[in-house]
Amino acid sequence: MESQSKQRDMEGDLNQLISFIVGEEEYGLEILRVKEVIRLREITRLPRAPSFVKGIINLRGDVIPIIDLRDRFGLERKEYTSMTRVIVVDVDGRLVGMVVDAASQVVRVPADQIDPPPPIVGGLSAEFIKGVGKLDERLIILLNIDRILSIQEKVELERLEHSVQAPEPETAATT
Repeated sequence: MESQSKQRDMEGDLNQLISFIVGEEEYGLEILRVKEVIRLREITRLPRAPSFVKGIINLRGDVIPIIDLRDRFGLERKEYTSMTRVIVVDVDGRLVGMVVDAASQVVRVPADQIDPPPPIVGGLSAEFIKGVGKLDERLIILLNIDRILSIQEKVELERLEHSVQAPEPETAATT
């Protein structure tokens, strides 16, 4: 009876994450923030968008901005491959797609195995990082998805999305 209680306590303290690879590092996102993981599809480029914003896609009628985490993290650009994925996440109530080198799996990391972020991890500043999870011999960098984009960048993305979605005003032909 006591072991079942301990098991329930342990399961309650597990963080479920989607793990993925960007560059040489493994990252994790809270599974509840992830809407879906999709294959890379054709991206419509947007003029005057920040360099890490690759463009937009149409996902079942929703226009979703796509950001490349390699660019966002200041890593060397790399050709997309058959392993490249887009992780669609909820950021402040809006869907955003993040291009990653590969999406791995769902992992469960006990809460007591998550440490606060060090000042710099793999070249990333601590502002993007919630913590570092230890799972067996692996270290998984937990991203703070709400901080991936600054407030100004979120406003700029919203402006870009509206400029794409807003229908062009029709001009009446005069005869």
